[in-house]
Amino acid sequence: MNSSSDTANWSFDKELPVVDLGAFTHGTEAERRKIAGQVDDICRSIGFLVIDNHGVSHEACESAWSMAKEFFELSFEKKLAINEAGCPRGYSPVAAEALSQTRGLVSAPDNKESFSCGPLVAPPEADSVSDFDFFYGPNIWPDEPAEFFQAWSNYYRQMEVLGMRIMGMLAVALNLDEDYFVSFHRHALSALRGNNYPAFDVNNCTDPRSGAHSDYGTLTILKADPDVGGLDVQLPSGNWLSVTASQNTFIINLGDLMARWTNDRWVSTLHRVALPEGVKNGLVPRRQSIPFFMHPDYDATISAIPTCLATGEKAKYKPVSAGEYLIKKYRSSLY
Repeated sequence: MNSSSDTANWSFDKELPVVDLGAFTHGTEAERRKIAGQVDDICRSIGFLVIDNHGVSHEACESAWSMAKEFFELSFEKKLAINEAGCPRGYSPVAAEALSQTRGLVSAPDNKESFSCGPLVAPPEADSVSDFDFFYGPNIWPDEPAEFFQAWSNYYRQMEVLGMRIMGMLAVALNLDEDYFVSFHRHALSALRGNNYPAFDVNNCTDPRSGAHSDYGTLTILKADPDVGGLDVQLPSGNWLSVTASQNTFIINLGDLMARWTNDRWVSTLHRVALPEGVKNGLVPRRQSIPFFMHPDYDATISAIPTCLATGEKAKYKPVSAGEYLIKKYRSSLY
């Protein structure tokens, strides 16, 4: 993969560019501006990148990963005990979701199961808003494995910190103050999800592991499976690029609300989870991922950022409440 020092040589149809977040955080003003300009190019072109030198502890990543694996290895009955229909938290079984439906497409259900948690603390003023339980209801934690809650709550907090560091870099890339997005993420609706794609015989199953979709919110921080591929990103040409990331990096992609914020200067790109490269028949191996979906506050109004509008240009979209947008997207995904 390419590094942030050779933007001119990036070829988005071959691999995702890698950006050194630490170099941005600790660089000189000139270095920070250079990296921000490169990030702007990436976000205009493909909306996906890999970040390195991110500051999240290896121990936190490994603990969250291993706890997810142990959870998915539990019996179906134990997992189903923490399932609540229509709730975005807790366990979701295989075939409960079809992400392509969020794009208005008819689709088979996704061949995956998941566990999700939302905000760890609800804002005190939110208890009077509609859909409070959807946004800020209590998380449904499994009793097994015993260390699950501690590992996932620690990882969630580290993702919140990392997310705001990335948002600061994105703000500079848009010629905004670095803290521009802070006021939109004071009681964010961010969600942490573990996805398990069971092994299956490709000759006996045609359902997608995850149908083509774009993410809904601000951005996604994905800890991808370093051993089993399958994540495909759609290029501007319409072709699909199979992407991977090493164990010590994260894949970042922009969500729909960020595209609306930038008046489509930046793109929220379609992606899917398909067969890993090279698998044509026989057993497809199990795959795991842990995405952190960074969402704004439920009451944040998303409207075109002034620096993303040329003189005389009008916004493409009407202002939208982040909470209303997110809940509609989630409900449209249920199968």
